[in-house]
Parts: sequence; C-alpha cells; structure tokens
Amino acid sequence: MTSAAEQRARAGEPAAQSGTSAGSASPVRGARRAAPPAWPGTPTPLGARFRMGPDGVAGTNFALWAGGAEAVRLCLFDERGRETQVRLTELTHEIWHGFVPGVLPGRRYGYRVEGRWDPWTGARWNPAKLLLDPYARAVDGEFALPPEVYGHVRDWPEQAYADTVRDERDSAPFVPKGVVVHDDDDWSDDRRPKTPWADSVIYELHVKGFTKLHPGIPEELRGTYAGLAHPAAVEHLVKLGVTAVELLPVHQFAHEDHLLRRGLKNYWGYNSIGYFAPHAAYAASGTTGEQVGEFKRMVRALHAAGIEVILDVVYNHTAEAGELGPTLSLKGIDNRGYYRLQPDARRYADYTGCGNTLHVVQPQVLRLITDSLRYWVTEMGVDGFRFDLAAALARSMHDVDMLSPFLAVIAQDPVLRRVKLIAEPWDIGSGGYQVGAFPPLWTEWNDRYRDTVRDFWRHALPDVREMGYRLSGSSDLYAWGGRRPYASVNFVTAHDGFTLRDLVSYHGKHNEANGEDNRDGTDDNRSWNCGAEGETDDEGVRALRRRQLRNLLTTLLLSTGVPMLVAGDELGRTQGGNNNAYCQDGELSWLDWSLLDDPDWRPLFDLTCRLIALRHEHPVLRRRAFFSGRAHSADGLRDLAWFTARGAEMTEGDWYAPAATLGMYLSGRDIPGRDERGAAVVDDSFLAVLHAGHEPTAFTLPGAPWATGYEVVVDTSGEDQLRAPGTVLDADTDITVPARTVLLLRVV
Repeated sequence: MTSAAEQRARAGEPAAQSGTSAGSASPVRGARRAAPPAWPGTPTPLGARFRMGPDGVAGTNFALWAGGAEAVRLCLFDERGRETQVRLTELTHEIWHGFVPGVLPGRRYGYRVEGRWDPWTGARWNPAKLLLDPYARAVDGEFALPPEVYGHVRDWPEQAYADTVRDERDSAPFVPKGVVVHDDDDWSDDRRPKTPWADSVIYELHVKGFTKLHPGIPEELRGTYAGLAHPAAVEHLVKLGVTAVELLPVHQFAHEDHLLRRGLKNYWGYNSIGYFAPHAAYAASGTTGEQVGEFKRMVRALHAAGIEVILDVVYNHTAEAGELGPTLSLKGIDNRGYYRLQPDARRYADYTGCGNTLHVVQPQVLRLITDSLRYWVTEMGVDGFRFDLAAALARSMHDVDMLSPFLAVIAQDPVLRRVKLIAEPWDIGSGGYQVGAFPPLWTEWNDRYRDTVRDFWRHALPDVREMGYRLSGSSDLYAWGGRRPYASVNFVTAHDGFTLRDLVSYHGKHNEANGEDNRDGTDDNRSWNCGAEGETDDEGVRALRRRQLRNLLTTLLLSTGVPMLVAGDELGRTQGGNNNAYCQDGELSWLDWSLLDDPDWRPLFDLTCRLIALRHEHPVLRRRAFFSGRAHSADGLRDLAWFTARGAEMTEGDWYAPAATLGMYLSGRDIPGRDERGAAVVDDSFLAVLHAGHEPTAFTLPGAPWATGYEVVVDTSGEDQLRAPGTVLDADTDITVPARTVLLLRVV
C-alpha cells in the first residue's frame, strides 16, 4: 500500500492545500522556474551529498525526512540568486530523495514543503517559505527576520489568532541557503590527544571573543576559526596548561527578533538552526563551504598542541521559537514530527525557556541529533560535547527519564560512547533539576560545587560540611553506579553569570546594556563586592579582590574532579557587572589581552599557570577514585583527613559547628590504581588550609604521623607573600593564617 502523498508524488501532481492564508500567490504555483524531476537517487544518507551518479555523472544526492508532507521541491540557487525548482518524486520511508546531475560543491539550495495548513492540529506546512535543510553542512547568508520569513501573518489584526493565518509571501530572498559541500578528508594525519578525564582541565571560550582583540593574530583572522588556530592563540592555551577547549556554540545559529529590533545580536549562540554546519560568521575563508575546511584546520592545530576540542551543543530547542516564531526549517518540514506540542497543538511544550523543545523521543529527531554528533566526531574531528539543558533531552514523554531513548542510544553507540560527554543536568521544566542523576559515561556541570565555593569565600556557609564534599570530589552526588570523581565538572564561573573578577566586584547585576531594564539574568549570584560596588580607586578593596580571585582559582584547581575555567578569568576580565552578556557582541564580552601586561593582573595569570602545572605534576590532585577516609597502613594514615584550626582531626560535631577554616590532608601514599606499566602510583602528600574569615587565625600544623614538616607551595595572602614558596615550617607548631587565604603545604 502507498499513501496518498506518495501516489501524488510519483504522479508529479500538486499537493492538496487547506487552511486560512493571506498574502500574494505562493511561489510554487509558477513564480519560479521548474526543472525536470530529479533522478531517483537514494534515501540515505540524509542531506546533500556530492558524488558520482549513474554512468559516472557528477551530481548531488538530496534526501529530506518530511514525514507528513504531501510534496517536496528542491530549490537550487545560482550565483545571481535565481531559483530553479526540482521536484523530488521519490518517497521511501517518509524520506523524499533524488539525485540531481550537475549540482556541484558550492551550490546553494533549500526546500519548499507542501502539506496542510491546520495549526489547530499542529500542521504548519507553507510552501511559500524556503526551508534550510536540517542536514546542511554549510550555510551561506545571515538570518534576518522580516515578516516574510514567518509562516503566519505577523501583523494580523487579531493577534490572538495571528499564528493561524498562513502568510503566502516568498521568504527566499530573506533567508540563508544550505551549501553543497564536498568531503574528501580522512583525518589520517590527525592525532587526537585522548586526554583521560581525570587529567583534564577544561577552558570554556568563545571563538570570536577569545580572538577578536588578540594583538598577535592578524586582523583579518580575528574572531574566526582560523584565528583560534593561529600560533598566537594556541600559545596562550599551551602556556596556561589546559587540556581541552570547550567552545560556545558553533552550530549555525540565528538571532532572535527581539534582539534585532533593539540593534543587538545573539552573541553566545544558544539559538541553533543548523546542527551540521559550522557557524558561517566565524569563518575567515568564506561561507560557501570554505568554513568546513577552516573548522577542520582549527581542530588539527589544537590537536597538534595536545588540546582537545569540546563543543557546547544545543539540541534541546531551535531558533524557530514558539507558534509566533519564524519558519526557518523544521517547523515547515514537519512541525508535529520535530517538536513537542501541548494538548492544544497550536502551542509548544517549552522545557527550555526558548519557545520550543525538540521531541527527542521521535525516531527522526533522535536520528537527527545522533547523526549530527557522529558527524562532528568522525568528519570534523571533535573530541566531545557539552549538552545544553541536557535534562530536556532525557525526557521521555514528559518526565526526565535516565532510561530515555536519547541516553540509551548514546550509551550503545560505538562512536559516541567513546568521546567526552558533559551534561548541563537541568532544564526549566518540572523535575528538571538532575544534578548527580546522569548515568555512567556522563560527566556533569556541578552547580553545587559553584554555589558552595562562592558561599565559602564570601563567608556565607553555616558550617563546612558542604565544602568538604565539594573539595573531595562530591561523593555524595557521584559515588554510585561506578561513577568516579571526574563525573563532577567543577566550576566557579561559566559564560552564564559574572566573570570571576565581577564575582568579587559586584553585589548585584548590571545588565542595563541588554535593553531589558535589568530584569534579565539571575539575582542569585552569591557574590561579594569586597566593600565597594564596581570599579574603585580604593587600593585596599582592589587588593582584597585580587586575593579573593587567587583563593577561588586555587580552590578550583586543588579540588578533586575536573576543573573548568572561563576564558579571561585568568586575566581578570570584567563585563562591568553584566551577568547575562548573551547579546553583547563587543568589547564588553571580548577578551582584553592588554591585561596580560597590567601589573595588577599578570600575577593572576602566572598563578593560574603554576596551579595547573602543579595539578598535572601530582596525581594526588587528580584522583581516579573516591577517597575512602580509612587507614591503609599500620601508622594510621588515611588517604584523606580533615583538620580544625587546632590541628585536631575533625569530629562529627566539628562538621556541624560554625567555622571559617578547614584543613584538608591528601595522602600521596594511598592513591588507588596503577600506572601504565602496572606500578603503584605514589606521590607527595599535601595539606591545604582554607581560611575564609575576615580576621587572621592561628592554625596548628598536624604532627606525627601526618608529617614532621611542611614546605610552602602556594600562599594566596598577597602579591608579597608572607611565606614564599619553598619556606619550610615545622609540624606541631602554630602558624598565623592571614584573613581570606589558602595555604598549600607539601609534606616533607
């Protein structure tokens, strides 16, 4: 049996139309040139694939899943923008496909898809709208949002029903096009770093923001993939010692209408519309396929320096927003097949706060996401992914389900289960907060680490119980199901929120430049301005802020788990108190590289380099298994011990008592596991003393059996440290720990 749609497609008949419409006649009714039907081609792979066809004829195979559609027309555009339409008459398992001879790499294209217009049932087909291929591997052109790109009439007098009136105006002149790309790269010359999780240090950066003002990068390459691949950019990463860059979204994305109307743009990029295409605006070499090769060369350059590439990916929603959003791709291909809809099918289920949610339970959506992930690993060379609002992907029909189809498919996929997988383990829906709940294979952004460390250093914790868990790998969250301490991605700041410098400089957010009357961005910053709001000439406040930055960075890089830094925090970068700079594509967000030459801030960079190097040198700081807290030798030493300021081991009551000081002893004699040659792993032992009080405190250094003496490794108390590195202190003696200070001492 064949469907009515398939019978019409094979006969070349026009599809039936229904519903309410307004505007000029549809362009598919004769306004554009039509070419003969394509050759049959194949339904796989999806997307546009250049190849040799029958009789050695060069051309491109096009395949589009459009489950409920009644007809599909491929639209080809020449250099002058003239459109030629090709009917795809083959329909196999809901995939429309055809091979078009003579279509070569660099050719721009899109689709027009016909079907019913019935928003009350979720059907929103509109052939007047040119649609981006979800599998397009390059995109040429900018997304503007004039009325023509909306499937409905935006300015309909009765706005409550505007989304139900179909707009018949042609959107093709106003939307980007997909580009046919020729892939002939086998990556045989590439060597992936394959850094173990426990040895990883992640550096979150924005391709444009990191490179735009870098004086060592040629001006024509700044803000691009080629700029990030430039030796001047790579040199900074290598000197810092990070093992992976986590790139803010580089999938093709669009700007929201409310931003464009205010003269702003989406800078962060969490508004994806092309899951296979590198964002074209970050390419220096061109946008008709050249961006693909440029991205690959960037990955190769980073790999050659021993640095992995992790992509921040946004598969939870798209740039098409809700029922009042534009029709750019999936909405016009099969709205009901791609998006979660409410019982009132005019409306979208929104677990993301962005107007829509992809319906990952649907096989074709799951295929789109997993095909995209595999493509970026196998053909673009990346090493892992950080999943924005991952809880939305883990929802089955409604609730978050750790046995959901998405997580099950990832777990068994031979490509994806071998790369780094990081979950942002929440969404905004009911039951969406899932920190600690993702299964093995996954690591998670640990926001409880972030909040605890911020609260400790602003002296806002009632006791030190929570701090003990966070410093030692968050076993309360992750010690189950075979998970390890590196399941916790520890961070104090991220792209979303204050920079590290602003965290110690502002009490409240200052987002006025966003044009939303300072209503946007969180109010739960857990920040402390050290006595003055914003920039100040008070040298006492400035010195205290620098000390707090040293404390926060030192804490992060000494904690068990995987540390993540944000680009520029090691330089003292500021956003002027803006904690939601998603729409600030300018110097507010770009890295100010002159800070490297500023005597106030250069020491912070040097300290960060020292701390990361220390972490790489000492396996006790990057454990692969949780601490046991038990004695492993006759002398009574344990792999982890906690001390009060009196130098005594903490009792149960001490954990519940108000305190601003915590001593943590890490034994290098009791590291589980063996090295690559099977030998036991043995390291130095360390004592870390963290004091968040506003007054100095006495601290008794523990004696036998813990140590006979201690060597100072790090003292965050000031640029002119009271105890320079290398100073040896006797055990069983009292020392004075300055206010708000971390001391890291090596056992001698």
